[in-house]
Amino acid sequence: MLTDTHCHIFKEDYPDIDIIISNAEKAGVTRFINNTTDIESMKEGLRLIEDYPDMYLALGIHPEFADSYTKEDINFLKDNLINNKVIAIGEIGLDYHYTKENKDKQITLLETQLQIAQDYNLPVIIHNREATNDLLNTLKKYKVKGVIHCFNGSLETAKEYLKMGFKLGVNGVVTFKNCKLKEVLKELSLEDIVLETDCPYLTPEPFRGQINEPKYIKEIALFIAKLYNTSLSQVEIITNQNIRRIFDI
Repeated sequence: MLTDTHCHIFKEDYPDIDIIISNAEKAGVTRFINNTTDIESMKEGLRLIEDYPDMYLALGIHPEFADSYTKEDINFLKDNLINNKVIAIGEIGLDYHYTKENKDKQITLLETQLQIAQDYNLPVIIHNREATNDLLNTLKKYKVKGVIHCFNGSLETAKEYLKMGFKLGVNGVVTFKNCKLKEVLKELSLEDIVLETDCPYLTPEPFRGQINEPKYIKEIALFIAKLYNTSLSQVEIITNQNIRRIFDI
């Protein structure tokens, strides 16, 4: 059994979600942590976990909505944490790629959600784009653990996150020809990572150009097995152990 710890399975990208789930199951991917980004995806995500027994949910507001989210959105998030299939706060974080002009708003939004995670003893799923220093400084203020989604940083940064109790989310990016993450992972161990797709984005090689799906977790797992000179079954066993150390799943 393989698990996609970070996907975005919503009607906007997948008109027939039954097919996406079926494709994944045929590839041995049988659990999914669906990640939300705003109020609309939170509402849809809550409906979907009622329809799919092996789908779990991370509720969160992505930094791209730092200028538009409302207090009511935060209250909605908190009100739905009683659902036992809501297992994390995510996707949350910082993103300075397009603008730093609202960085204070982004940090405020992140801190609000980290406080909720701490109060409810929930793990977090963290987005970081060109904001590593601010992210590390912010995370250190809270007693939280979780996953650094789409990790693609240095070995030094990886060790900082691991020391704080985080696992590193590894997705299709690791298969890209010029990706330097491979060299970082060789200095780490399987115990440090979990597998994710970030679908519909970041489709792994050799399928780039197609829309991503959870079924491609198997391709990522095979790549990781080769990288660590081990078997697919060992990758499956260890990454699932890592998941259980983070998530109540």
